[in-house]
Formats: sequence, structure tokens, C-alpha cells
Amino acid sequence: MIIFDRTKNSCIAREVFFAKNFLARLTGLLGKKGLPDGQALVISPCVSIHTFGMKFPVDAIFYDKDNKAVGVIRGMGPGRLSRVYPRAKGVIEAAAGNLAGVEPGDELVFEELPPWPDAQEKV
Repeated sequence: MIIFDRTKNSCIAREVFFAKNFLARLTGLLGKKGLPDGQALVISPCVSIHTFGMKFPVDAIFYDKDNKAVGVIRGMGPGRLSRVYPRAKGVIEAAAGNLAGVEPGDELVFEELPPWPDAQEKV
């Protein structure tokens, strides 16, 4: 899956992971030493994040039910608590600097990538 900023016509994450249950949403990126460029974690539902126990700063984009950015946080360091974004459906987190350029109001697209042609079995 990729996340694309349709407003800016740019890819903001090429490798996306989803926190699908309560424990995964609660822990998020805790315990990670960092994230490589192009990777992101999506937490949904989510209206606020924390970085207590984190080892690296993050960028975060809160998005609404229409996948429009409703809040952007850049370089949120360890030991912080974000404000609450009541309209947010979820948040995209990545290493600081990786979500540069995204602004509130931007339209985000979550898109499955087709498999590589050489990965398919030949019949």
C-alpha cells in the first residue's frame, strides 16, 4: 500500500503498516529505533498521539473520514502529547521529515499497489 497526496501530486509513503487492534494502536512505534524513509504507520481510529517512550521524533498527519488532512505535526519529539483533533478518523506517523509538504486540507489517497509483473507465476 502507498499513501499519495493528491493535492500536491506526491507520494508520502511507499510502505505502509496498519495498527489494526487496540494493543497495536496503543503501542504504535514504541520500541522502534526509527523508521526508514518511505515507511509509515497508520493508526485508526485515532484523534491524538503521544511519544512517551519513543526514541525518535515523528511527523504526524491526522486525516478525516474523507481522507483530508485536518492536522499536521512536524518533528514531534519523545515525551510529548499531541492536541486532540476531534474530526480525525486516523493518523499517519513517519520519521521526522518524511511527511514534509503535506498541509491541512490536502487530499490523501490510500492505494493498493498491483503486484510486480515478474512476481506473478507464468502460465
